[in-house]
Amino acid sequence: MAESSSGDFPPRLVLLASVFAVAAAGLVYELVAGTLSTYLLGGSVLMFSLVIGWFLSAMGLGAFLAQYVHDELERAFVAAEIALALAGGTSAIVLFVSFAVSSPGYPVAVALVCGIVGALVGLEIPLLLRILEARGTVRVAVSQVLALDYAGALIGSIAFPLLLLPRLGIVRSAAFLGLMNLAVAIATMVWMSDRIPRKRPLIISSVFTGVLLVGVFFTGMQTTTFIEDRLYTDRVIVAESSQYQRIIVTKWRDDVRLYLEGHLQFATSDEYRYHESLVLPVLASARAPVRVLVLGGGDGLAARRILDFPGVQSVDLVDLDPRLTQLFSSHPLLTGLNGDSLSDPRLTVHNEDAVAFLEGVEGTWDVIIMDLPDPNDASLSRLYAESTFSMALRRLADDGALVTQATSPYHAPDAFWCIARTLEEAAQGPVLRSVHPYHVHVPSFGEWGFVLVTPIARNVRTLQLPDDTRYLDMATLASMFQFPRDLQRREVEVNRLSNAALARYYTQGWRLYAE
Repeated sequence: MAESSSGDFPPRLVLLASVFAVAAAGLVYELVAGTLSTYLLGGSVLMFSLVIGWFLSAMGLGAFLAQYVHDELERAFVAAEIALALAGGTSAIVLFVSFAVSSPGYPVAVALVCGIVGALVGLEIPLLLRILEARGTVRVAVSQVLALDYAGALIGSIAFPLLLLPRLGIVRSAAFLGLMNLAVAIATMVWMSDRIPRKRPLIISSVFTGVLLVGVFFTGMQTTTFIEDRLYTDRVIVAESSQYQRIIVTKWRDDVRLYLEGHLQFATSDEYRYHESLVLPVLASARAPVRVLVLGGGDGLAARRILDFPGVQSVDLVDLDPRLTQLFSSHPLLTGLNGDSLSDPRLTVHNEDAVAFLEGVEGTWDVIIMDLPDPNDASLSRLYAESTFSMALRRLADDGALVTQATSPYHAPDAFWCIARTLEEAAQGPVLRSVHPYHVHVPSFGEWGFVLVTPIARNVRTLQLPDDTRYLDMATLASMFQFPRDLQRREVEVNRLSNAALARYYTQGWRLYAE
């Protein structure tokens, strides 16, 4: 086959640019479905695996079906792009609505949406490749298409978490990508008009799709807020997507609640029970709690309680998400909840991964408080691995104390005792320390667990507490270290990076409760 002539350059350039654009859009559609499913259903690793796996299978189906398109390849490509613009651009809003209408039916909806969008994405590249083959050598066409396809996927994977999601939100991001697919369809019709018969139906479809997507784009924030108002029983005050998570704050009367990825983090009606139980025993266990390290706790509620404790001079707070700490250091309602603790001159915020911080930092702290997310998947269970606890204990002063939240000993007992056993394994170092599991009832969470590490001689049942507590007193403190028969210790594995045992225990426990 002869090389293309110079007169064929504009259409060929348009087609090559289309490869790049559709690859970026296709990758982002996968991420939109996976991210939204994680937000609505939880279990990020499982949900991403299922969604991406099904999406890729649908792409394979689309690539297979492309062989049955024999004639009018350019027209078929334009039609596929318009259909993809419509299906992919509205995918997020469709999934949001399906979950709001019937959460049990959501898996069916996500399977249908991913199946349709994935098949259309899989159809694109074979059609483009065959069109380009007619305008140049097969070798050049394949090389160019594959190179641009991979490059577009890379750009999409970078742009989604860093630009699209935090700036546009998930619904508007999908609409934006739909408009990009539509632009590809229109450019193809313009530059290859002589090879596309019967353009009128395509033009009408393009106009309809464009109007719809523009409407979704400009009303996406209001639509998302409206839907989330239906998902949450209380009024939504804040609804934002950072590059790491979906952040929702709701309010009903005096009760303010924070949800991250759909999971409740605190309710102001009873958060004092959680934070007093997390913070005060560990501060009272250290000989001199001058320097305090908090891993997690980006809402500043634990920091508020820490800064009120006598003797505390500096606090380092490590939270992965800068948007969360920005919200809780600037929003008037939220700074009122945490006493503007994140702006206290004694506190320094470090927006980075907790494990990376422990690996790279020098020095020690008198108290370390691990207020990290629940280990509901393998990536989060690494925060509670034996190696992570060992690193934290190496950063702890010899006469210091450490505590970690440890999920529910009632709903996920194996997970709770796994964290306790893992800390016991990590504490077998040159410094003699004692490990003390304990629990407290927080109405919005239920029975909740913690694990405390103290100097070997510390009697945790007689710790001296401040006078300004709302929940804790000496009798309550002593009772927290006693476990009834149904919460007794269980034989479990140590959680290591190599086995992610904690994620398995956690998922099994909470699944049984949900059922």
